[in-house]
Amino acid sequence: MTSSTQHAQNPDYNYCALPLASYACRPDESKGRLYEAPENSDRTVFQRDRDRIIHASAFRRLKYKTQVFVYDEGDHYRTRLTHTLEVAQITRSLARALFVNEDLAEGIALAHDLGHTPFAHLGEEALRECMKDYGGFDHNDQSLRILVLLERTYPEWSGLNLTWETLEGVVKHNGPLYTSKTKKDFHVSDTLKHLEKLTDLRFETYASVEAQVAALSDDIAYNNHDIEDGLRADLFTLDDLRAIPLVAKHIEAVETQYPDISAKMTRREIVRRLIGEMVRDVTEESRARLKALPEQSVEAVRMNDRAVVAFSDSMLAEVNKLRAFLYERMYKHPKLNRISFKVRRILTQIFEAYIDNPAMLPVKWQERMKHGDEWLSKPERARHICDYIAGMTDRFAIKLYQELFQVDPDPR
Repeated sequence: MTSSTQHAQNPDYNYCALPLASYACRPDESKGRLYEAPENSDRTVFQRDRDRIIHASAFRRLKYKTQVFVYDEGDHYRTRLTHTLEVAQITRSLARALFVNEDLAEGIALAHDLGHTPFAHLGEEALRECMKDYGGFDHNDQSLRILVLLERTYPEWSGLNLTWETLEGVVKHNGPLYTSKTKKDFHVSDTLKHLEKLTDLRFETYASVEAQVAALSDDIAYNNHDIEDGLRADLFTLDDLRAIPLVAKHIEAVETQYPDISAKMTRREIVRRLIGEMVRDVTEESRARLKALPEQSVEAVRMNDRAVVAFSDSMLAEVNKLRAFLYERMYKHPKLNRISFKVRRILTQIFEAYIDNPAMLPVKWQERMKHGDEWLSKPERARHICDYIAGMTDRFAIKLYQELFQVDPDPR
């Protein structure tokens, strides 16, 4: 791991939108990048990380990857890209409120979903089944693969060569990967093994405040935009949502204050107020937890026995009720189950076609799967095929399925 401390001598280098708290990650104290490279005097290392993620091809493909509804269901449902941008927006708001590094937090938020498959969690389930005998599949691990292995942007190295802090945030944004008790049973993926050869991300500790902010922002974003998208799709109604006290009070308040507005404006106003309440709750709870640390430092955050960015207990109970409602009324809805049936068939048959006939793959992917003139072993081929499929957009996967399995590729 190369150090970025050379910038500590440059008084103009360590600039941020606001003064940083002592528990925030400072760009001039970064642990550096995986590979030695010159830095830029006009942007901090965390700004450069964020910019590299935005310019990555995997980031652009999020535009046509499903969040919940497949792209042809309508133009106003969230995609994986719009979800990511909403997460980044909430992340910056929380990071600023807690006086931590907005650029680092935003970069982690922008990178957190790069590894998602086409067709969202339905696609992930299909690929996990395909890969059950070949090392498994997890979208968080796939995000890391993209950042350190799969993006081919620079001639000097594979991946984006991000800082230690950004990689740590992507790996541990949901908390430590294991504890001293669970370490012996923890499955170290091939990606993590590769990364361990280059640096120590301290898998047993919590990540930075910035990474924890990105993780909570993801929860806030998807729970609330799933309410709006579910209402738009008529999967449930406002009357159904009245069973959840957290939502019910905002429905009543909006209907009382604005009795004559449209259904579209009503649901948007409800969601806006819900997001505001959740953000305020996380801000207040997190400030209290940060204040209670034994010392106000980055290391104290990592070594703490619990997350420092969190919902209050009362809000978490309400959010869990909302999650349970969405799981039953949205994610298990017959409409989505029908989509799930199609998705499994599409991705499973593409995977099986390529695992048995790798010569059908694009030439650049074939080159990755050969040692000289010989194909790699089946498990090794499976991982490359999984990388290829996971990177597809919804519409690319559908088009490819039609080309492979339909005599007439026109579905009409």
